[in-house]
Amino acid sequence: DRIVKNFLRDQARGDDFPRDLPVRHAQLNPRLRLIGKAVHASPAEVETNPRARSAVLRVAERLGASGVAAHA
Repeated sequence: DRIVKNFLRDQARGDDFPRDLPVRHAQLNPRLRLIGKAVHASPAEVETNPRARSAVLRVAERLGASGVAAHA
């Protein structure tokens, strides 16, 4: 889960520039937009399916080159 969380966070931030470099948010060029929070299985689901206990659903939307959602 940590690997996925770090990947999504890094892609949503965009390009990595030095802290002291004045860069506008539009210039960061994020590749993903995080949607909502992580969703875990309900206690009822875990009771019927014990393997669901470790499942976490995370959602991100892929952005185009201009930072706008790319719909296919």
